[in-house]
Amino acid sequence: MKILELREKTNEELQSLLLEELRSQFNLRMRKGTGQLDKPSEIKKTRRNIAKIHTVLNENKNISNKESV
Repeated sequence: MKILELREKTNEELQSLLLEELRSQFNLRMRKGTGQLDKPSEIKKTRRNIAKIHTVLNENKNISNKESV
């Protein structure tokens, strides 16, 4: 998932995407614990996607704060 794609989405879409990624991260961690995870790199990708979503949400929040001042 690219950051430019995320910047085009609304905050509501980003929140729902964040929730999906967090659930995916939880499931990946559980599969890792039980030894059923085939690709450990998926955990890293999911963690980075979560960070990207948080970054865009914070950018949007900062932009709206500057506009209201």
